[in-house]
Order: sequence, then structure tokens, then C-alpha cells
Amino acid sequence: MSKVFYGWTVTACAFVVLFLTYGVQYSFGIFVPAMTNELGWQHTSLGAAFSLYTVVYTSCSVLSGRLTDSLGPRRVVSLGALLLGVGLMATSQVSAQWQLYLCYGVVAALGMSSAYIPCNMTVVRWFRRKRGLALGLASSGASCGILAVPLVAVWMIESYGWRTGLFVLGATLLIITSVAARFMRRDPAQLGLLPDGDDALPEQSTNTLAFAEQAVDAPSWTLREAFTSASFWLFLAAFTLTMITLTIPFVHLASFAGDIGLSSLRGAMSISVIGLFALVGSVLLGTLSDRFGRQRSIVIAMVSQIIAYVTFFHTDNVAALYLGAIAFGFFYGGFATLFPALVGDLFGPAHAGAIGGFIFGAAGLMGGWGPALAGYLRDTEGDYHLAFLSCLVCAICSLLLFVLLPRPERAAAADAA
Repeated sequence: MSKVFYGWTVTACAFVVLFLTYGVQYSFGIFVPAMTNELGWQHTSLGAAFSLYTVVYTSCSVLSGRLTDSLGPRRVVSLGALLLGVGLMATSQVSAQWQLYLCYGVVAALGMSSAYIPCNMTVVRWFRRKRGLALGLASSGASCGILAVPLVAVWMIESYGWRTGLFVLGATLLIITSVAARFMRRDPAQLGLLPDGDDALPEQSTNTLAFAEQAVDAPSWTLREAFTSASFWLFLAAFTLTMITLTIPFVHLASFAGDIGLSSLRGAMSISVIGLFALVGSVLLGTLSDRFGRQRSIVIAMVSQIIAYVTFFHTDNVAALYLGAIAFGFFYGGFATLFPALVGDLFGPAHAGAIGGFIFGAAGLMGGWGPALAGYLRDTEGDYHLAFLSCLVCAICSLLLFVLLPRPERAAAADAA
């Protein structure tokens, strides 16, 4: 019997890490109503805390990506688990806003920077022909976490209070993620293997455009070489616009549900619906992208996001809320899977951690303030209509940039070298 390729073990570990980190992260909005009631803080303050968290963890992904390339994911993810777990447990004890910003916005965020880029860019290294499928399975961990953890959070808040609930989630994440990290390896070469478990590197085929573009990697670019490509900067611009809108539903949808007269359980269910259909988007678009191309698949995801924000803008009942959550979840899962795959396809796997980390970090630094802006618009306007309209405009602009995204010209990098 043939031995199971170790890349699938790495994929399974990435699934576990992303399940816990993203499940807990996107349960933050579930805690917002209880925190607001007890602490008397405005939506702007809590939205700003999540925005600070987003900016710190995305910008620090520049460093975590580089460290993953050099040190491997085991050390990076283990350190991140410690910081994130301790940060969440400390957040459960806050009584002043500066404590929230420090414990959650900085400490927990530093830990979170070791999740998305290190896990996904490690999977990129282990697969070539099956890259979309493997990333879809790994990223579905985040989707499953978003589906399950918010419901657990609601039960814990109602049964034990938000402080106990957040403390237990932080401790659980610390323990399980640390164990999963021990089984992660940087690339197949460390174990004397080749990508996909092949006995030899696959010969380039021209049977289909998608295979020619994606099954065989182009020569790897360094981060400095990528800076010389217009494709890199267009990619960064598109991703920045996406980052503005990416986390707003997770932070504000539960409060939005309350604004239109729905219960906290309905609000939590909307987050879980996002998680369920993010799972569908991750696996479906990841698998299809291996056949039809990464860029086309991202366009499908972006169209789904536009549908979601159009629906949220007109939502006044639970059915419309869930319909918007379905569309947003499909977008979120697909986009989370396709971003690292597209980085690997365009710039090669050798420095994917550094390149992907830079794009993710720079986009987060510029675009991660979306939840704070949405909270401010909610407090000043009295509802979320203007916030959702702004998200719709950003989504349309991002879609256009992804449609126009060209493949990078290798000659530019060669000249620069």
C-alpha cells in the first residue's frame, strides 16, 4: 500500500490552525453586544479595536511570511499560538479601552499574524498540480471555524458570561494550535519528497490554458524582483480595496441584526451561515481554479461579494440577512483560498511567504480600518446603510482591478537583477 503523501498532513494541520484562529477571530462580533452592555462603550470603540487588531496582524504578516520562508512554519505558528491565546485570555479581563487595544489589538493580533500567511504559503510549497484543491481544504478550516465557533460563543456568553467565554476560547486555541504546529514542515524537500508526492517533476503540458498557467510554476521571484512588476502593484491595490470590506460583516452583522429587530441568536446564525458557505466557496472555487484558472475564479468570488453588499443594503428581515450572508460567505471562502494560490502561480513558491506576506500586510495596513469606519458611520448615521454602500463601491472597484490583472513579465525582473 502506498504511503499517504505528507503534504496532506500539512494541509490537515493548516486546517486545524485556521479553524481555531479564524473561528475565534470572527466570533468577536458576537461578543460586541455583551461588551457594549457591560462596559458602556460605543460601536466605534469596539470597531476601532478590531481594526487595530486587523492592521497589526496583517502588517506583521510581512515578517511572519519571511520567517516562514527561513525558519519554517512550526516555530512561527507555535509562537503565534502562544501570543494569540494569551492575548485573548487577557482581553477577557479588560475594564478600560486602552487594555482592550493593548491585549486584543496588539498582543492577540501579533499571534494572529502567524496563521493565514504561514499556513497557506506552506501548503503552496507542498503542491503544484493540486494546489487549488489543497488550499481549498486548508482554507475550509477557517470556514468551518466561522460556522461552528460563533454558536459556541453564543452559548458560552448566555451560560457563563462573555468574560469566561472568551477566556476558555483563548485557552483552547493555545493548546490545540500548539500541538498542530509540531507536525508542520516547510516544504517537501525537507523530507526528500517532491510536490504532490510525485516521483518526478511533471512535464509541462499545453492541453489546457489553465494547466499551462498553473500546474507548472514559473521561475520564482524574490520580493525585490516582484517590486519591479506592474502586476504586483495592481494586485496590491485590488487586495487593499478588498481588505476594507473583508471583515466588516464579521464585526458588525450581529449588531446590524439587532438594529433591524432580530435576536442575538439570529445575528450569530448569520455569522455561521457565512462560515457554512465559505466552506463551499473554499472547496468549490479552489478545485475549479485548478482547471479553469485562478483569475477567473477570483472574479466569480468578487461578483458574489457585490451581491452580498447589495443584499445587506436592502435587508430588513431575517431571510434577506441570511441571503446576504450566503453570498458573502461564498466570496470569503473562495477569496481566502485563491489569494495564496494566485501569489504562488504568479511569482513562484520559493519566496511566496515574503511576497504574499507583503501584499497581505500592506493591504491590511491601508485597508484594515474598515470595521472602525463602519462603526463610526453606524454611530453617526444611526444605521449601517452608508457603511454597506461604501463597501459596495470598494467591491466593484476591486473586481475591475482583478479583471485587469496581467501576468507579470519575467524580463522586468531579469533586467532588474
